[in-house]
Amino acid sequence: MNNLPENIIFTQEHVWLLPVGNDEFTLGISDYAQDQLGDLVFVELPEIQTSVQAGNACAVVESVKSASDVICPLDGKIIEVNEALDESPESINESPYQEGWIMRIIRHTNSEIEGKMNAEQYTEFLQNNTN
Repeated sequence: MNNLPENIIFTQEHVWLLPVGNDEFTLGISDYAQDQLGDLVFVELPEIQTSVQAGNACAVVESVKSASDVICPLDGKIIEVNEALDESPESINESPYQEGWIMRIIRHTNSEIEGKMNAEQYTEFLQNNTN
């Protein structure tokens, strides 16, 4: 948890976003989230070109313990999914901020990122809410 990437935006739902261009973001779940879920065995990826809304589920990650919705933090459209997760969902456990990304989204220009935090704020959030 000490090595959170500085350029990533986090949410209280343990989703991360990496800005990659004009209103484009790569999205995944945080290291904390994958650790809490345990060994991931399946990722239900959305269809490309699907519209997503902030506060709604945009994917599902399943572990040996449970299934969990990935809550989208912004309004937009899915432009790419990480198809490698079909064969290797454990990539999220092994490398949640690189190989374990879930999708890329282009946000609607008027969409704000709900509950966004930088790495330092997210670390503080975890310390205050997970003890």
